[in-house]
Amino acid sequence: MAERIAIIGAPLDLGQGRRGVDMGPSALRVANLNRRLAGLGYEVEDLGNVPAEQAEHVLEGSAQARFLPQIAESCRRLAQWVEKAAASGATPLVLGGDHSVAVGTLAGVARHYRRRKEKIGLIWVDAHADMNTPETSPSGNVHGMPLAGCLGHGPKELTGIFGFSPKVDPARVAVVGLRDVDEAERLTVRESGVKAFTMRHIDEHGMRAVMEDAIETATNGTAGFHLSLDMDFLDPREAPGVGTPVRGGGTYREAHLAMEMIGDSGRMVSMEVVEVNPVLDESNRTAELAVELILSALGKRIL
Repeated sequence: MAERIAIIGAPLDLGQGRRGVDMGPSALRVANLNRRLAGLGYEVEDLGNVPAEQAEHVLEGSAQARFLPQIAESCRRLAQWVEKAAASGATPLVLGGDHSVAVGTLAGVARHYRRRKEKIGLIWVDAHADMNTPETSPSGNVHGMPLAGCLGHGPKELTGIFGFSPKVDPARVAVVGLRDVDEAERLTVRESGVKAFTMRHIDEHGMRAVMEDAIETATNGTAGFHLSLDMDFLDPREAPGVGTPVRGGGTYREAHLAMEMIGDSGRMVSMEVVEVNPVLDESNRTAELAVELILSALGKRIL
């Protein structure tokens, strides 16, 4: 990881039905993210927020992929910002927004390493697989499609950013924490080639073993990995301020252990935290926890 962190806000909330995640970047900043990162010894540069459309100002479009053109445009802008930050030698840290922003983040990181003739891996920590396409999605919400897009499946607006696809080899992708997968998605996940760890895997083998396997998957033959952390990975008792909470998620300590092991690996090249919804939160506690987890991933330790 670089000694410099480039923070990029991605206040996009068009990818899901429950509004409010556009305020996620502000909630994380209010939780003193920048100052606390500086306290770890990083040079912090906050680049502000990528422009994003508001639902009130645009047409919803196709019911199979609502607001797709606007989401794709925000992701293209984000990809450019992320690539530029990575090229400057900083570690990009993207603050969502709903999970559709991952299409842009990963495109920017992947293009940077592609220019260097290197590949990246991906660790996707989430209650959901996010591998729907407009044909399989029961809701038409694009925040359920970004991992599919990163793997080259789905609408060209998502797969074709920067003109190459997929952005990451599925054999270098680990999905951690699954517990809510749509019926039509299950076959996609099984046939995709990604390493998928459900909550049952964590229950049976423990977070340490799961993360060792996930890190090995994402670092095998790569320059490092991007971490995409959806706060709904955590149990709603720990993180109530998310749009799609699912019971039975990761505990406070499991989440910290996962992030600490990522930090120990020294192989994370970029990170995003998504789906923090202050409208649904309790006194900003989900954003506070998100900041704690970011710090653990970036090297904070108990001793």
